[in-house]
Amino acid sequence: MTTVLGCIADDFTGATDLAGLLARSGVKVSLRMGVPDETPSETAPFEVIALKIRTVPVDQAVAQALNALEWLQAAGAQRFFWKYCSTFDSTADGNIGPVAEALMDALGSTQTIYCPAFPENGRAIFMGNLFVGQQPLAESPMKDHPLTPMRDSSLIRLLKPQVTHPVCLADRLTVAKGAEALRDHLSYLSSEGVAHVIVDAVADEDLKTIAEACHDMPLMTGGSALAMPLPALFAADGLLAADAPGMLHPDLGPGAVVLSGSCSAMTNQQVASYLATGAAAYRLDPLELAERGPDAAVAWIAAQDLTKTPLIYATADPASVRAAQERLGVERAGAIVEDALAACALAARDAGARRFVVAGGETSGAVTQALGVDRLDIGAEIAPGVPWCFAVSEGTPIALTLKSGNFGAETFFADALSKLTP
Repeated sequence: MTTVLGCIADDFTGATDLAGLLARSGVKVSLRMGVPDETPSETAPFEVIALKIRTVPVDQAVAQALNALEWLQAAGAQRFFWKYCSTFDSTADGNIGPVAEALMDALGSTQTIYCPAFPENGRAIFMGNLFVGQQPLAESPMKDHPLTPMRDSSLIRLLKPQVTHPVCLADRLTVAKGAEALRDHLSYLSSEGVAHVIVDAVADEDLKTIAEACHDMPLMTGGSALAMPLPALFAADGLLAADAPGMLHPDLGPGAVVLSGSCSAMTNQQVASYLATGAAAYRLDPLELAERGPDAAVAWIAAQDLTKTPLIYATADPASVRAAQERLGVERAGAIVEDALAACALAARDAGARRFVVAGGETSGAVTQALGVDRLDIGAEIAPGVPWCFAVSEGTPIALTLKSGNFGAETFFADALSKLTP
């Protein structure tokens, strides 16, 4: 089937977040782990390409995004969505703005919007400032993120250094007047040469208004929640067929494992909650891994009863993370943990695991690559923006949920397993 919407996500958990919200429509969503080598065939109405470009050098991020765009265009996509984190995770140089401008240039688009709001998960934008719950971004736990510490809450100030064209705001007062008023405001800003527009949103109704006003743009950018109204809008426009294919659910074996690499505040709570259930657990220490490698962890997981879903985790408090980074360097500390979790995932699969609960964007990328997964079909949600996904690893059907560090309730790991019982 011809693809209607082509999406590019800057990390793996963000891609599943987006795919899961699109799948609420009941229409088939396909998630590709990286840009496929083969030409498009048997594509879904909604195609999402997961890249790993949030913190790579800008030129690499742009090149990969343009490669993804080319594949999605070949699949027949008529509209495009650039998805980044709902906390606007970025470095001083990008990569949100540079990728957006490159995609705009390739599509011949003169204006796009930025709206990372996700009210259902406590992300809101008011007067251009991003809030995490009731806290401004710069006062939230994101201020201590080990890779992308966010020390400013103003999306305008964050975006301006990343782009070459003017940045402006469409505030909540404009959005509250409805889609037509927002379209008029965007048109006025375009006539003034404004290419990049931050759009306020504090509630789901705001996102519906923004999507209605902007869904005919060649490129929209934002968090996953902004894409949620698009299937109904595309159906109303006749772009999405009424008989579009739906979701699948394969049969799976009973083994499962939880792999947690995220060190976010919420993932720390989720690990603590799961440990309190009495589950078998193995903690990865970056300093020990640097000295001895992952063999002990791999041997441990291979010896576990996988029907009881053991946990392997590197999740730690910010002080411990900083200590490891000071000893090993930020990149090496992260890579050591990712490699170890990837090795454990392979050992778990070979020992019979068929369900993988994975926490953390970098961890998700490492695990899916190790398992040889290059395509996921999206299933039911566990929590807002976090679905179960189905794939094939070395000829074996498996299920994965790839959770962004800050998403889900404290009981997420147990919740995920209860949603997909043998």
